[in-house]
Amino acid sequence: MPRRKPAPSASSHLRRAIASAAARLMAEEGIADYGAAKRKASRSLGAGESEALPTNEEIEAELRAWQSLFQEDEQRERVHDLRATALEVMQVLADFNPYLSGGALDGTAGRYSAVEIDLYADSSKDVEIALLSRGISYETMDNRRIGIDAQLALEWNDLPVLISVYPRVAERQQPKNPHGGRGRQRVRAEAVIELLQKEPK
Repeated sequence: MPRRKPAPSASSHLRRAIASAAARLMAEEGIADYGAAKRKASRSLGAGESEALPTNEEIEAELRAWQSLFQEDEQRERVHDLRATALEVMQVLADFNPYLSGGALDGTAGRYSAVEIDLYADSSKDVEIALLSRGISYETMDNRRIGIDAQLALEWNDLPVLISVYPRVAERQQPKNPHGGRGRQRVRAEAVIELLQKEPK
């Protein structure tokens, strides 16, 4: 007789429920941090943070499914707008070897997502001077991550843009994912153009 697959355990059901709830929080409330989303989801389901929490990859899969079911047209348009805006910003700041990363790149960007661009400069002041010389206003963020010289927030085409400025030597290193898991993806402007061309009309 063929062996039957074991029934899913209560912990695996809970893990899936947390992943689904975290994905909904990211899609509807704009929570960008996977860790924060899974902890809030866990609390909302009455599970402690010591429970086996889902991986970021599991949450991302649930997020894509949620967006496909409930936000397909809106989300597709948002990703397009973010990518088009990213390309404009990258072209203006081409001297600083810009890369696109985040949800606009991987296609998970939602209604509250920002364009995330990495720049590489001798000094973050060089980037600030370049922005000011073009009349582009920005704010300096306080919550920058380790290894980043500065994070600057601005608006472009009425969309939020988050610029992370790294030392030039860091460009040769594989960037770490701030949310854990696999390394963070990043692409140059040429790849963004290809993404825009491949989008369904």
